[in-house]
Amino acid sequence: MTARVLLGTASWTDKPLIDSGRFYPPDVKTPEARLRYYATRYPLVEADSTYYGLPTVDLGRSWVERTPDGFTFDVKAYALFTNHPTAVARLPKEIQAQIPRTLAGKKNIYREDAPLIIVNSCWRWFVDGLYPLHEAGKLGVVVFQFPKWVFPGDHARRYFHEIRDRLGPYRAAVEFRNNTWLAPSERETTLNMLGDLDFSYICVDEPQGFQSSVPPIAAATNKLAYVRFHGRNAAMWEAKTKTSSERFDYYYKPEELAEWVAPIRQLAFETDAVHLIMNTNNHDQGPANLEVLRDELLGAGVTIA
Repeated sequence: MTARVLLGTASWTDKPLIDSGRFYPPDVKTPEARLRYYATRYPLVEADSTYYGLPTVDLGRSWVERTPDGFTFDVKAYALFTNHPTAVARLPKEIQAQIPRTLAGKKNIYREDAPLIIVNSCWRWFVDGLYPLHEAGKLGVVVFQFPKWVFPGDHARRYFHEIRDRLGPYRAAVEFRNNTWLAPSERETTLNMLGDLDFSYICVDEPQGFQSSVPPIAAATNKLAYVRFHGRNAAMWEAKTKTSSERFDYYYKPEELAEWVAPIRQLAFETDAVHLIMNTNNHDQGPANLEVLRDELLGAGVTIA
């Protein structure tokens, strides 16, 4: 096994994590101090602020400056790029000014309804904002999490090729929230498509039994494997909640995470890097669950970076 196995949480800025007082020391009170402290604990993080708002070059530079050499940021794709509703008020003013009168006054816009000038501007802003991370060797992958209303088909597959063109030198990882993509009849086609594009398939641990539930298949479609742990809170998985921490409210049992040791070991044999992201984010669940996963992996002889 030669792959670097990296552990991290989905965000380091969640309010429940900060308010819990169980991760950050009392004197770590500023955004800068929190990122610096987080980077002493883990070598990897998944930034989710880029899903809600387009990153700026200054933000990218600050992340580079606040983390040591070798630290890695996986970055969530902007909501507009994954067919999620995108808040107009969060768009940079320069882009808001380009919105036509026909869309004026709308609270949210979707990619397929937005004029091409808006889509192009958002992509340029996003790619430029990540460049400092890329230049410093700290950009892992851009995480595209597609919602359950995105189905397999020629239209969707053409868009994946557009993403490849838009990203330029950046790498992508893809998570599906519609189980049709990984149904037995579609699975090979889906994984082959991602492999042909050199996109990482995001393996998931999550509640089962819903249309938005993807089976916990361990598969590598390129040399960077990715696993996201969402918890197993079935009661809240598709519930309408005010915050994501309600949906991903879960403390894993050791035996549940132990189920992933063999698949992670296999992924590590097949790839150069394995990114393991804990997306349970109520209280201190991200770090707490990561420590359980770490213990299970170390106990099985898996080397962790």
